[in-house]
Amino acid sequence: MDSTDVAACWEANAETWTRHARAGYDLYRDALNTPAFLAELPPVAGLDGLDIGCGEGSNTRALAGRGARMTAVDIAPTFIRHARETEAAAPLGITYLEGDGTALPFADGGFDFATAFMSLMDMPRQDKALMEAARVLRPGGFLQFSILHPCFAPPYRKVLREADGSIRAIEVGRYFDGVDGEIETFRFGAAPAAVKAAVEPFRVPRFHRTLSEWVAMIVAAGLAIEHMAEPHVDAQTARAMPYLADTRVAPLFLHIRARKAA
Repeated sequence: MDSTDVAACWEANAETWTRHARAGYDLYRDALNTPAFLAELPPVAGLDGLDIGCGEGSNTRALAGRGARMTAVDIAPTFIRHARETEAAAPLGITYLEGDGTALPFADGGFDFATAFMSLMDMPRQDKALMEAARVLRPGGFLQFSILHPCFAPPYRKVLREADGSIRAIEVGRYFDGVDGEIETFRFGAAPAAVKAAVEPFRVPRFHRTLSEWVAMIVAAGLAIEHMAEPHVDAQTARAMPYLADTRVAPLFLHIRARKAA
């Protein structure tokens, strides 16, 4: 599977994904993953930033709200259309472009930082994507990205529950499988049953790499890891939102910040 195939998958997902995400059905993103990512982010006010794989622009807008001058790219035209429409209605100075994260349409050294919220894992050549991110960074700039945790969300993952419904463990498998474009189908679990039944499931291509492979690719891109995090909810949040309680047993996401040499 190449970038053209990946683009076709995401273009097919984009309309429903935008509508459901904006309705609040992506609870893992809104209640855990994005807030944790932003809490870890260094100050970006006044900096030139690039959001790689921006989707409909929700996280890009959050970065602009922190004072960054943002440019964003996504491979799916429908995502870019929705992002541009939102920008036109409530301008934040964001430039949205169609673009492939493995072949960014920018000159060398144009950005102070780059972000990739849950997008690098869906690209067929993460090594090229990381090299491209490093290329467009200025000396001393950083890339911060989030992915499904390679160790605890490999191609096979199952939540094991006790008889009372409480979570006992997370069962994982196929960690060492070289997965290149295997299609996963799912819907946002927090969506009401009637809403889920009314749409086709998302079809997302998966390109799984082990943790050591991710580290090796980051190093090969000339970046130095300076921060890693495994976000999870606290006990109070797990009681209030049981949907997220699995993240107290094992992390679903991994956050990494890596910096280009000054």
